[in-house]
Amino acid sequence: MGLREEPPGTLNAFASTAEEFDRLAATMSPELLDRATGQTRQFLREMGQWADDVAHEKLALRWGYELLERFLVCGRTEVPCRLFFLLDSVVAKTFSRPDPFCYHKDLLSPLGRFLDGLTSRAVVSRDALIALFHHWYGFGQRQVVRILGLGPVESQRVYKNFKRWRQAGWRRVVDEIGLTGEELEQLEQRKARHLPEINAEAEDLLRIVLAHYRKSEPEHFPCLTRREWAELFVEDCEYDYRVWHLALCPDCLATVYDVRRGRLTDIPAPRVDLQIRPLKKGGIVSLLAAKRGGGIGTRTGPTQRLSRTSA
Repeated sequence: MGLREEPPGTLNAFASTAEEFDRLAATMSPELLDRATGQTRQFLREMGQWADDVAHEKLALRWGYELLERFLVCGRTEVPCRLFFLLDSVVAKTFSRPDPFCYHKDLLSPLGRFLDGLTSRAVVSRDALIALFHHWYGFGQRQVVRILGLGPVESQRVYKNFKRWRQAGWRRVVDEIGLTGEELEQLEQRKARHLPEINAEAEDLLRIVLAHYRKSEPEHFPCLTRREWAELFVEDCEYDYRVWHLALCPDCLATVYDVRRGRLTDIPAPRVDLQIRPLKKGGIVSLLAAKRGGGIGTRTGPTQRLSRTSA
């Protein structure tokens, strides 16, 4: 498959410093994104996983964004370099790994793309990482702080994460995923009419998505035993580890909640309670199960909870 012909001189664009790389990358971002997206289409075709439809085009575009972000992160440390050659190297390295992306037919649905896109962003953005506690479990800012047992400084960071996500982060990710206003409305209508069903579907898809993206975790962020989690909270340490690992590991989150249950009597146990929109400033009404289980797997009927928060 041929890629779009680039403007004269673009392919040979050369950056000798990190500052020059940033300037050229910003100027050439449309061409770089087009190249990354085109190579994604080619990869999917070669793997027999391509279909000429809107869903696969949106998938290729979102993966193009992800490849471009990886390129922008690593590129500043690779100067001097030719930008397009470096991008090709990043793409080739990514696609040469076993299971380079989380490909599953159900992830092409609006719900699947939403879950996959948010989790993908969480790997590189703390704002998105913190927002997962809201989008997956319906938790507000103060609940996240208390469950994670964060100190004053880290608590303020959480509030700022929620604020930035509400103001710009969520919209940026939705645009990158390619979700239309109509698709968002359909998801919200499904949730309003069939809450247990959409939460159950989201729970099943999250197992697939999280198993893939947790490969990005640092090697020193392993799952801990119940005793090790208890000791970590007694010692009041490893805040970054708590935030990263517990946002992406439902099983450990359930363990931590159980360990800290005596301090969290007014907070329900974590379970999937899909939230499409970001947390509103001041408060949000969330539908949760009346009978709360100790982990991600308990599914029962809905009841209302009002979570008061402030940014």
